Formats: sequence, C-alpha cells, structure tokens
Amino acid sequence: MKGRDTFKKLREQRSRFSLHTQFTMLIAGVVLISILSAFGMTFLFEWWFPIFTKIPRLLEINILSLIVAVIVARIVTRLISDPIQELRDGMLKVSDGNFDVQLETDSSFKEIQELITGFNMMTHELQSTEILQTDFVSNVSHEFKTPINAIEGYTTLLQNAENIDGTESDYIEKILLNTRRLSSLVSNILLLSKIENQSIPAHKETYRLDEQIREVILALESAWEQKEIDFDVDLEEIHYFGNENLMYHVWMNLIGNAIKFSPQAGIVKVRLFEKENKIHFFIEDEGAGLSEEAKKHIFDKFYQADTSHKQEGNGLGLALVKRILAMTGGEVFAENLPVKGCRFTVILGTK
Repeated sequence: MKGRDTFKKLREQRSRFSLHTQFTMLIAGVVLISILSAFGMTFLFEWWFPIFTKIPRLLEINILSLIVAVIVARIVTRLISDPIQELRDGMLKVSDGNFDVQLETDSSFKEIQELITGFNMMTHELQSTEILQTDFVSNVSHEFKTPINAIEGYTTLLQNAENIDGTESDYIEKILLNTRRLSSLVSNILLLSKIENQSIPAHKETYRLDEQIREVILALESAWEQKEIDFDVDLEEIHYFGNENLMYHVWMNLIGNAIKFSPQAGIVKVRLFEKENKIHFFIEDEGAGLSEEAKKHIFDKFYQADTSHKQEGNGLGLALVKRILAMTGGEVFAENLPVKGCRFTVILGTK
C-alpha cells in the first residue's frame, strides 16, 4: 500500500510540463548556454592569446559552442539515461526470476520518478505473489507426503499378496508406479522450496566427488540396462568440499536425463576433471538435442522440452540442478553437440 500511495502522490504532484516539453526546454537551454559561453570564451581567448584574432570570429564561436554543447548535453542527458539504464538492468533481473529488486532515483523528472516507483511496486507485488505461491505449494506438498507414502506402502504389500491374477497385478504395478512418480514430484517440490527459501542447513564436508558420481550411475543401473546403454566414463579422483546430499541430486538428475533421452543402445559419455582451479563435469548423450526454445527454458520449473517423455518426469529436475549449483557457487550449461546429442556442463569451485 505504501508504494501505491507514493505512486498516487507523484501523479498528483506531476509538473504541468510533460517530459517531452521539459526535454525540449533543456535542449534549448543547452543551445543558449553553449552560444553565450562561446561568445564569452571567444573574447577571453582573443584577450589572452592575440593569435586567435586571426581566426574568423564566426568560425571561432561555432567551434567553441559545439564543444560546450557536447559537454553540457552529455551532463544533461545522463540525468535521463542513467535511471533508464538502471531500470533496464532491474528488468533483466526480474526476467531471470529475481523479484527482490528495488530501485532508487534522485531524478528531478516526475515521469522518471513515477516509472521507478511503478517498477518497485510491481516487483513488490510479484515478490508477494511468489511467496504466497511458494508457501501454498510447499504446504500442500507437505500434506500430500504422508498419504502418498501410505498408499505406496499398502500397494507394495498388495504386490506380495496371494491369489492375485495377472490383471490385478498389472493394476497394482500401475498404482505403485504412479504413486512413486507423485512421491518424487512432492519430494522435489519440497526440496526446491527449501532451496529457494535458503532453509537447508549448510552442512559441508570433504568427500570423493568421483565416487559419488559412480554411485549414482550404479543406482540407475536398471534404467540404462533396460535401454542397453553403454557408459564411457573417465573420472579423475577429486576431493570436494560441499553438501554431499544436495550434490547427489545434481548427478542423479543429469545422469538420469542423459539415460532418458538416449536412444536404445546409445552411449553416454561422462567426464570429471580439474582445470585452472575449477572442477569440470560434463555428460553427453546421443539423443535428439535441444531446440532453441528448449535452450531458453530448460532450467525453468515444470518445463519439459520433450513431451514424449512427460510420463517419465515432472519438469523439476533441472530446475533443482540450477538452484543447487547456484547455492554452491557453481554453474551449469546446456548445449547441442555438432552431430547429434546434448551436453550438460557443470563447473564447480575447488574452494
């Protein structure tokens, strides 16, 4: 409400001259100042340096007025260009999902003050909406967790029950599969909510990063064996200081995605090495690659580039990867390979 009141007050106090009129008056003022300054400087130069009397006075005035006009115009235009540049930078941050942006300006132009105040009011409302949405999703997901776990537990017991025919067994298998997918979705939402609210304890320890990646590959054995995928793995022995549980999610999602989008009997290449005080990890698959649209949104929440794999995921895996790495000071990039397939690259600091 404070932002709305300020915005309303600014509109009530708006100058009777529009920004266009004020800017025209400024230009006229610059021209007048430059001409008068040029006249004064001409007489001073001719008095101090008699050699200037040999130069035609009109040419002398034109040159000096041009120099003064450029200097004064540069100063005046910055009064408008600086806040606009600041506003542009703020809008870029908002487009990246950062709504915690507030701008300040000491501009005397009421229109610019209104623009900055309106921007601050917009980001405040967006931040409030984001908090409300995050809290709602987090609370609902938390309430879903217990009944989903109960359904999964009872369904698992039914699998081992006697007198179950083939059709009933198929139904039970589908219930269990979808329950696990729903449980995974809820877990990812809760984890993402904790990461975005920075409510995860910063527990860090030194551990073998290469061993963790091998463990993830083995944990996904059933998935890559089913598709007859071969792994080309070359991992340097690297000791990393960080949150082991969070990094496990990074490798699980990246390697799981490579398996999911690889063709039958494809090859997944995995590399881990240290270079120039940075830890580099990349994973390549032989899938169809990413479209230009997918490259822009691949790390957005709930975005799925390939609709044919929607039943296998929930669109939160890469969003989790991005935010976990942002917490640890790391980076992740996605790119297409020259021939076919896609490469995800992760860069981590060694400290």
